[in-house]
Amino acid sequence: MRIWTTSLIRILRPRGNRFINSMNTKRIAVCQMTSVADKMQNLEVVSNFVSDATKENVQMIFFPEACDFLCDNRKDTINSAEPILTGNTVRKYRDLAIKHNVWLSMGGVHEKDENNASKMFNTHIIIDNKGEIVQTYRKLHLFDVEIPEKNVRLKESDFCTPGSHVVTPVVSPVGKIGLAICYDMRFPELSTALGLFKVDILTYPSAFTYTTGMAHWHILLRARAIENQCYVIAAAQTGQHNAKRRSYGHALCVNPWGEVLADCGEEPGFRVVDIGDAEDVRRNMPVFQHRRPDVYSLYALSLRKNLLPEHSEVSTSSENQTALPSDVGPTYVFGHVRVPESCVFYKSDLTYAFVNLRCVIPGHVLIAPLRLVERNKDLSDEEANDFYRTIRLVQKLMERVQETDSCTVTIQDGPDAGQTVKHLHCHIMPRKKGDFIENDHIYLELAKHDQFTAKHPGKPARTLEEMQREAKMLREELKKMEEEER
Repeated sequence: MRIWTTSLIRILRPRGNRFINSMNTKRIAVCQMTSVADKMQNLEVVSNFVSDATKENVQMIFFPEACDFLCDNRKDTINSAEPILTGNTVRKYRDLAIKHNVWLSMGGVHEKDENNASKMFNTHIIIDNKGEIVQTYRKLHLFDVEIPEKNVRLKESDFCTPGSHVVTPVVSPVGKIGLAICYDMRFPELSTALGLFKVDILTYPSAFTYTTGMAHWHILLRARAIENQCYVIAAAQTGQHNAKRRSYGHALCVNPWGEVLADCGEEPGFRVVDIGDAEDVRRNMPVFQHRRPDVYSLYALSLRKNLLPEHSEVSTSSENQTALPSDVGPTYVFGHVRVPESCVFYKSDLTYAFVNLRCVIPGHVLIAPLRLVERNKDLSDEEANDFYRTIRLVQKLMERVQETDSCTVTIQDGPDAGQTVKHLHCHIMPRKKGDFIENDHIYLELAKHDQFTAKHPGKPARTLEEMQREAKMLREELKKMEEEER
């Protein structure tokens, strides 16, 4: 048995220089600092690290949670928080990225909550080498610990609002990055969800307490790397910030085999690491192929791909994206909204089919009865027969147009089933192999596709002209299909 185990390890583990392929090598720097309440002092540390690290040709630099400041009381923490877009601190970070032509992971800055003066967000920001904010992630899991007998009380929820989304991986020069912050590392569901997207790197910028760091820091981060077969980069706070706060340090870079490539110890500084890809491990031990989604799943995810409106310099107001022009012409009733006739590509005596304002997938169209009925049970027999005939016809059309032989056909019949428009309708969504990482992820997107608020940005609305062009094309294709069948 001992010989077998040794042989197996040799087969699974990449040989030679393990994960480093000279053709695919990426260079990163993982940083460690001791933030204080003085923003300018912390900014000087960040600036020096960026200047020094870029001299070693790094492509991306990872900074810890609270790289902007660390105060010793709630009031100063709230008062010192800044907006992401207009705040001076983030503007300085963006200037540094431009000046040094480098990507930055600023892991957990204090973002002012414009809607709640007594709270803030803990927000991870990715900035590209042109100074653009590529993505943001608001910390999901807040560190709340209270042990009265030991006079310990650390409650992040006292001053912080949790985020609402798992953010899809960011494509960067060093690979696909899954975003998290500190305490998030204790929740493997989050890392597994990101792992489903085949991330190259999971990053956990942190300000870990000394006691928990001694016990769990290395174990947790190595576990996240091993189980997701990716690199883990965890920039860290270290040392004594004030009389109340001490951080563990040991900023790490861990490879997909769970080996620690860099450990910054307990002194401020940074380490430069060359990283490769994880394909050898994933190919030799394909654990994500061995998962059992038929038995357990992570489908109930609130995913976000686009920037939040308050973090984007491009206006994404739902009002100016969904309002119909006054000269749109004839319309059909669809619940509380109107569908322009120019967006309808098929109509029978009782049913009509129309293109979608926000598509989950290319070719996603809708079918509804002409009469305003809320539920499937409300249809007359004649309407039900016509409705189903139309579903079959439109499905055939969309599979033809999208060149597929599969389709997701679904009705959200009632509010508890996800119905948001109180008008019975059927979604036709042509499917192609690999269009979603796991097949049923389409239902997550469907549940969110017609939401568009500051909290749930959802899918961007299409223009009227774009929808009219698609409807015209579908009318033409339907005519061709019917002529061919005569």
